[in-house]
Amino acid sequence: MSHLAIHIRTTTAGPVMELNGELDYDSCTQVRDLLPHLTLEPGRQLVIDLTGITFCDSSGITALIAARNHAAAAHAGIVLAAVPHPISRIFSMVGLDQVFATHPTAQAAEAAWTPPAPRP
Repeated sequence: MSHLAIHIRTTTAGPVMELNGELDYDSCTQVRDLLPHLTLEPGRQLVIDLTGITFCDSSGITALIAARNHAAAAHAGIVLAAVPHPISRIFSMVGLDQVFATHPTAQAAEAAWTPPAPRP
């Protein structure tokens, strides 16, 4: 059985979900089960920090797409941070590099976020 540790923290840009371990069939439900409990506000962003991911299969990819759909339903953005090279290659092969914006670190993703313009 695979192991996945998840840590959630909140920034001014929105929540950051840090994943460590294997994101696969055995562990992807952990991510999916947390999504409804994330506070996502319109105009904010969800950062998924993959620094500690050692493996990702198709179930893991499906969990990331579920996170994208959850963010879209909340009118929020989503970005991936620190995607390990082997995982990045897989994402590129299946076209996820066209679906998710990526940043080298979670801090870079947070710094790149621009707050929504105030409504008149």
